[in-house]
Amino acid sequence: MGLVLSVVALPAVAENVGFRFLWEGASGFEMVGALAFDESLMSEPVIYEGDLACFEIEGRQDGDAIGRFALDMVTLETDWRLTFLPGQGAFAVYSLATPTPQEWNMDGLGTSCGEGGFGFNIGNYAQDLCLDGKLLIASQMPPRTPFPAVRDDAVTFSPDACRDAMMLSALE
Repeated sequence: MGLVLSVVALPAVAENVGFRFLWEGASGFEMVGALAFDESLMSEPVIYEGDLACFEIEGRQDGDAIGRFALDMVTLETDWRLTFLPGQGAFAVYSLATPTPQEWNMDGLGTSCGEGGFGFNIGNYAQDLCLDGKLLIASQMPPRTPFPAVRDDAVTFSPDACRDAMMLSALE
């Protein structure tokens, strides 16, 4: 009986909200992606990388896939910072308050995505991509270029894009 009571006493599983996005860089480069987080965080002014339930991006040049990065690829060595403004439906871009708001498997030098890796960065110099440990200078956009996202709760994710429930409970 005690087991039944403790299972019943568990909080209900929260619903996630999803957003999809398209970043358009220079020279035919673009990045598509999606993220999801607990719906209760929608009233927060900022969502950070640790708040995410799911995240993935795919880079393209002239429509051809060049690389991808997903939440399950994050390690202790990964440059990983995400700053999302849910009330605005947009990612934070460069400002004095947010000098490096986005580091998605990429540091400010653009070389930390590693061999075979893919990453994205917004810093004080540009918004740009990293591929195979090299900065893709041709992809660069001005650092203050708006980066919107569209709410889409029906967005689907690859298996490596989401944290599993066991991982989340272990982090608590």
